[in-house]
Amino acid sequence: MAEAGQDGQISDLVRDWRDAGLARGDTVLVHSSLRRTCERGFSPAEIMQSFLEAVGETGTVLFPLFNFDVCKGAPFDIRHSPSRMGAMTEAARLHPGAVRTGHPAYSFAVIGAGAGAFRGLFNDSGYGDDSPFAMLRRMAGKIAVLDLMGQTSMTFYHHVEQMRDVPYRYHKTFRTAYTDAGGITSDRAFSIFVRDIDRGVLTDVNPMDERLWQQGLYTGCRPGEGHGLRVIAACAMFDAVSAVIDAGEAEGVLFSYAR
Repeated sequence: MAEAGQDGQISDLVRDWRDAGLARGDTVLVHSSLRRTCERGFSPAEIMQSFLEAVGETGTVLFPLFNFDVCKGAPFDIRHSPSRMGAMTEAARLHPGAVRTGHPAYSFAVIGAGAGAFRGLFNDSGYGDDSPFAMLRRMAGKIAVLDLMGQTSMTFYHHVEQMRDVPYRYHKTFRTAYTDAGGITSDRAFSIFVRDIDRGVLTDVNPMDERLWQQGLYTGCRPGEGHGLRVIAACAMFDAVSAVIDAGEAEGVLFSYAR
């Protein structure tokens, strides 16, 4: 294998990601575990670049910068608060072309042709109709997951659950000292559609992930196999998960109860 950074190296990843279902011009949200890809000789920054190249100059990539310290009272600074989602997402946050969305817990670095649509966005609710998850769906975007099970990656499930107003979750309000892009700090409220832990609700979405495979909605590779990237259209996922919720089948497919 050529040394990391040599010509052709990143293009190998670009080929893998396109084989999995990405294309030029796509808008895509990427969740990732980098261990196996880094073992192939790539750095987190190179892996980030490979996703940008896979969608090309007309495409857009969303990288999650989730940070749940704010739910425990930590301050949030949109200019400086780090991502807790791994080295690639932190590299994306620091990318000179990145636009950062404003929800303190569920912010994203958005890079590419469509990034301007996310500039200045502050969605009060993490998964709501004004969130990047909803924007991704309206933009006919995709979700790509590298070497992670649905249980540890697919936050989009919670967007669907909020849009369908499921009874096993509820809106919880948090407050934080919020510093905006201009350096002004104020007390600000935000919300998350959280699981009802008092009722013993557990997130349990791997069964739904398996249904998505069975329905042919995922393309690419399962976690730990091949290059490890799978891709799904956000609208197709939304419709499939909504159908399960509307049919009253969410228990055991999207959530379970602690025993």
